[in-house]
Amino acid sequence: MKLRICGIRTIWDTVADGEFFCPGCGGDRNYRRLTGRRRFAVLGVPMLRRGTAGPVVECAACRAHFDTDVLDHPTTTRFSALLRDAVHTVALGVLAAGGTTSRTVLETAAATVRDAGFDDCTEEQLSTVVEVLSADIGNGSAFDPAAEACGAALAIELHEALEPLAPHLAPAGRESILLQGARIALADGPYGPAEREVLATVGAALQLCAEDTARLLVAAARTPS
Repeated sequence: MKLRICGIRTIWDTVADGEFFCPGCGGDRNYRRLTGRRRFAVLGVPMLRRGTAGPVVECAACRAHFDTDVLDHPTTTRFSALLRDAVHTVALGVLAAGGTTSRTVLETAAATVRDAGFDDCTEEQLSTVVEVLSADIGNGSAFDPAAEACGAALAIELHEALEPLAPHLAPAGRESILLQGARIALADGPYGPAEREVLATVGAALQLCAEDTARLLVAAARTPS
């Protein structure tokens, strides 16, 4: 009976809201970020202060509470966009390193980008973007080897596109992105030195160790297209 009469009650205040991936529901949901004030309550009436609670994230659908680090996980919509952009940037990197004179390579790259979600991507569009990136290589700036191979701007874009995505991918998913780049490079024959440089950069940005990257590139070269 005493437990029904008195106890600790938390009064929650909303400090932010938005959309997140709810681990309880297993999908994108709206959320409220809450901070709490703990009170000793008698007959449901808050009285004495007992400190603070939270912050926590409350799902608007299932009402479950989670630690705020759950917001670090991208929503499914955001994850799809990150994955699409990653494949597109890898394709550009390989094309910039290997050139766009081979129609087979351009067709392979465009098909790969379309499969990733850019439905209207064409060979001509990719070739135009690569020409701009290639002009950046000729600016005469001092790059590290990987950056010199794919252009300063593209080297930065590779890391910006892949590093935020890598922690949310299983090893097989990270390997898949690298292998898509490898298949583009191999469409017109063996890897060139610059293509290997770019693919090594891709592997590093995807948090693959150098040994695994080398192994995967060798395996891709041995696999019939």
